[in-house]
Amino acid sequence: MPDFTPQLGRDGNGPYRLLRGFGDALVQRFLASLQEPRAAQERRLAAILSQSRDTKLATEYGLSSVRTLDAFRAAVPVRTYREMADCFEAVSAGERRVMTHSRVTQLLETSGTTGSPKHLPVTASWAKVVSEAQQLWVMAMVRDHEAASRGKALTLVSPAAHHTSPGGLSIGSNTGRMHLAQPWWVRLRYPVPYAAFCLTDSDARLYTILRFALQSDISTLTTANPSTVLLLCRQLLAWQESLAADLRDGTLRRGPAARLDGRIRRKLERKLKKTTPPTDWRPAKIWPLAVVNCWKGGPARYFVQRLPDALGAPVPIREVGVTASEGYFAIPLGDDWPGGVLWTEGHLLEFIDDAGGVRWAWELEVGAQYRMIISTTAGLYRYDLQDIIEVVGFCENTPVIRFVSKAGRFLNALGEKVSEEQISLAVRDAALSLGVAPVGFTARLIMGDIPRLALAVEGVSDPVAFAAAFDDHLRRHNIEYDSKRGSARLAFPRGEVLPAGTYLRFRQQRVAAGAPEGQVKDPIAAISGAEWSRIEDAAKSG
Repeated sequence: MPDFTPQLGRDGNGPYRLLRGFGDALVQRFLASLQEPRAAQERRLAAILSQSRDTKLATEYGLSSVRTLDAFRAAVPVRTYREMADCFEAVSAGERRVMTHSRVTQLLETSGTTGSPKHLPVTASWAKVVSEAQQLWVMAMVRDHEAASRGKALTLVSPAAHHTSPGGLSIGSNTGRMHLAQPWWVRLRYPVPYAAFCLTDSDARLYTILRFALQSDISTLTTANPSTVLLLCRQLLAWQESLAADLRDGTLRRGPAARLDGRIRRKLERKLKKTTPPTDWRPAKIWPLAVVNCWKGGPARYFVQRLPDALGAPVPIREVGVTASEGYFAIPLGDDWPGGVLWTEGHLLEFIDDAGGVRWAWELEVGAQYRMIISTTAGLYRYDLQDIIEVVGFCENTPVIRFVSKAGRFLNALGEKVSEEQISLAVRDAALSLGVAPVGFTARLIMGDIPRLALAVEGVSDPVAFAAAFDDHLRRHNIEYDSKRGSARLAFPRGEVLPAGTYLRFRQQRVAAGAPEGQVKDPIAAISGAEWSRIEDAAKSG
């Protein structure tokens, strides 16, 4: 069990002490919130109620008379994005004071593997608390990795704005918004010009990002999905000849960059320089990487396990936290933290247990799993995030949580409820036992007289052997699956091989359809026929 002591004192390396000094008031508030989470949440409620005055939702819920946490819970129902669609549409159309008293400055577009994009409002007060959580995370990261402050920071983001709502609000990604919101002295550490992230051709965009990164000393690599880090590693190897030639010439003219518009290429090339190509194209051999930051929990576990080999060294992998476009909910304070401590100074947080009961942060139990409900100063009131989290410990008096999965993201024919995390763990163990390294994988149910799972994998040559190893390890991770396999109520899983490049094309197709690149997740479980059809389309388009 990791040590969940916050360890944000004034002593430490030079860069940490500098950050800690500038953020002293924030750290003091944060440490106080860890001791008294209820008081912190009561302050959050007051801030949310202040932002709700004279709004459509405040009138609907009768919030003018609400003063306490219990009264707020009694007045406001738990609702999903779909159930609040009329409110989001009104905000998108430009209507004022629908969900929040403050001005909505932009909309964040977010979509996972499935569903239509969601458009979430941004307000100044909401952006401030998200920025504060990020500041605390960076502070703790630099405390543990002084070398992270010396080189450039390669952070992969999506455009902050790519179209406009009917009401004239810009719509884009949260990563791009946060990227542009950084002070100038932080942006000096970025090796890639923002214009590169706005290129529409996904291959040309990644090639351009790598071309700029290769002329810099990168000390930190940050992106949400570890599968994105693996993609970067693969494409460095795939494009090494073109990249080497462009590095020697100081250009951006080969590989996918050959497709760039001449005007855009010339603008980008002004910032390039000639440099000697690497001899070993693995990231840890190219750059002085101090740490890689990405998700580590839930379905990401398989991809995290593959990072050391792909990077070329056992670079520390640090959790970026329990985050979403809706907010920043839990902050990791150490490399070995499996999740983060709840950010009770940021948003009002509730948790639904297996029996349907609703709990506050200070009422959670270690080892239990809950569905998270959030309320924010951007106008989300008792919003069902549909994230399942597990409590793994306490930091002072505040729970430390890790992300498990999205609610309802499991395959279930006979009550076995195979989760995406269990699929990921079983694939990880199967790959280790057979000495193979799948690029990606998707499980689905095949119904019949005797149902079975089908596991489609890119990057293996013997699907039957891999399915057998997967079945063996899944039985260890899920006792209900084991029982139903043992009684022959579930048949032996079917193994399938996907063509090379399937998951790369899947990512490209999702981005082309409007999904922010940083949020595209490999579909570990295809719950619906439409989800599996996307994989089939990607497989056939190779």
